[in-house]
Amino acid sequence: MTTNFAPLTVAIGDLVPHPANVRSNSPETYDLENIAHLKASIAVLGLLQPLIVQKLDGKYAVLAGGRRHAALKELVADKAAKGFTAKTKIDCRLVPDDCDVTTALSLAENITQAPMNAIDEFEAFARMMEVDGQTPETIAKTFGTTVATVKGRLRYGLIHPDIRAAARGKTITLDTMKAFAEHPSQEVQREVFEALTKDGGYLQAYTVRQALKSRGVKVSDDIGAFVRADYEARGGAVAADLLEEHSVLEDAALVETILLEKLGAAAEEARMRLGFAWADARVRYDYATMADYGRVYPGPIEPDETAQKRIDEINAELEQLQLEMEDEGLEDGAYNALYERVDALEDEARDLQEAYSAEDLARSGVISSWSAGKVTLHVGLVRPEDTVKEEGARGSSASPTGEDAPDAGEITYSASLAEDLKTERAMALGAAMALHPEATLDLTLFKLVSDVLASGMSVTQAIKIDARTEYRSHAKMDEIDETSLEQVAAAHDALDLSWLDDTRAPADQFAAFRALEAGEKAKLVAYATASTTQSCFARDRQRDSLMHDFEIEIMPDIRAHWTPNAALFNRFKKAWLLKILGEDLGLAQEAVTLASSSKKEIVAFCDKLFAEPFATLTDAQRAVVAAWCPPMMQTAGVAFDEAEPAAETPEPDNEVAQAA
Repeated sequence: MTTNFAPLTVAIGDLVPHPANVRSNSPETYDLENIAHLKASIAVLGLLQPLIVQKLDGKYAVLAGGRRHAALKELVADKAAKGFTAKTKIDCRLVPDDCDVTTALSLAENITQAPMNAIDEFEAFARMMEVDGQTPETIAKTFGTTVATVKGRLRYGLIHPDIRAAARGKTITLDTMKAFAEHPSQEVQREVFEALTKDGGYLQAYTVRQALKSRGVKVSDDIGAFVRADYEARGGAVAADLLEEHSVLEDAALVETILLEKLGAAAEEARMRLGFAWADARVRYDYATMADYGRVYPGPIEPDETAQKRIDEINAELEQLQLEMEDEGLEDGAYNALYERVDALEDEARDLQEAYSAEDLARSGVISSWSAGKVTLHVGLVRPEDTVKEEGARGSSASPTGEDAPDAGEITYSASLAEDLKTERAMALGAAMALHPEATLDLTLFKLVSDVLASGMSVTQAIKIDARTEYRSHAKMDEIDETSLEQVAAAHDALDLSWLDDTRAPADQFAAFRALEAGEKAKLVAYATASTTQSCFARDRQRDSLMHDFEIEIMPDIRAHWTPNAALFNRFKKAWLLKILGEDLGLAQEAVTLASSSKKEIVAFCDKLFAEPFATLTDAQRAVVAAWCPPMMQTAGVAFDEAEPAAETPEPDNEVAQAA
């Protein structure tokens, strides 16, 4: 026998929960966040499905539709909602008093009101847009969700029906089905689907995305945006998506043709501006293929009167900018603008003081390529057939000065930075000597005896035995890492200075000094000798074998006394920082990700990385970060000519660096 539910209208204020509703024991079901979308839908569309109610104690108890009831009460309480008050009547169906299927009715409706299948939901959203003419914004308002969520569902609802059917039948996963949305053309989706499934293999989302990449370029991709205007002007086919950013330029060959033309034009413009002999273009700069190319570099020139005047103006402005950048209250935007201005001025000054020789210009050229979303120029390249080859060596180009050309990715240091790094290294060495008193005592005594008794040159000029504290200047002394300073201060606090009493006569002080234990004397001598260490870089074994070996013994790892921080990274060019991250530290992905960031953001990243290596690093990466320092500061590093600090040279010409 069928139970008939009589229709009636009931004021929202006369509705109460029914104790037999199966969701009454799950109050979280009615939390505001769980019914927000339902509230939004009723506000726009009204109550589409009547509530099932039963008369209890003079009220109408909601047997089925508890969440709709909760949403209605929220609308009544919401003063911004129009047309909903406690007296507003809504459609209901009345369950007879003698009906004995109350619990069964409630359970049945709640089961039928279970969440929709994901694919059903995708298709429903797509129909609302295609058939009803709604927009992502109106759909989002109707369902109380975000526009971004609606856009995502719309994409999946328009995938080819055969592919959606395969997902329903569990032949492919939902994620694999979603991957086909990378291309808006259902015909292309079907072709790729059939090609990938013809052998009955397991289909993966990654495989689908890779296959679709060969079928066109998205208009939102960097290359798509770069060539789109020319592409459409030439009549290139566009697979339009309901959402513009997912439309695809279908003719990949035409996209590449236009890209190469634009790259070639950029290379030719650079060739004419710089005076090179030839220009070429590559979609991708293949470093393996380009390994046989040589490279020339600009050499120093004497600026004329006009150029020198401009250089002086640049230096004055750089000093002013440096002062402005030290303002701690500077906003990020203003700070980054100052950085960009500094880089531009440094480049201009370098161009006024460097130039390619006529001979090098006559045989070298420029290649442009697409890298990190922009045109990248690789200048000064020499084709293999034009390189000057040494006997038994690969073709390579020499610098205009006749000296060996630096590696293209080599980091160079200005004279002021080199001097400051020498100071930091001397401070670290002093800390190591203070922490190794016995060894330092032996060194000091050996030098004293050898200098007096041995004939010829002093065994080392690295320490001053007159025990005058070496003055150490540094442009950023208040910003550098303080590890070595703290270690030296701790060593000072541990000294026995009871003998050092100015009220005593020198002879009495000396007697007290002689009475100290040998270990205490060693600490005093070590501390005093450490204070005399001179600023330097890694020592050349041939020039000073004594200190070379001594440093390796007491300071095998400078990082035990010194850590790179923002004070150092701020003085590196952005391209250097990216090269250090990508090549030296093995964090290539991080370098690529940071390439589009400001230098300030990259400095902050490096500062945090070295202060406390991230938990996400591999053991190998963690070890490299823990050991890294500028090469010339390494105790056992390569020989470094202290007399000639490195001059500024062009920034590294690798892909990560150019992305900066």
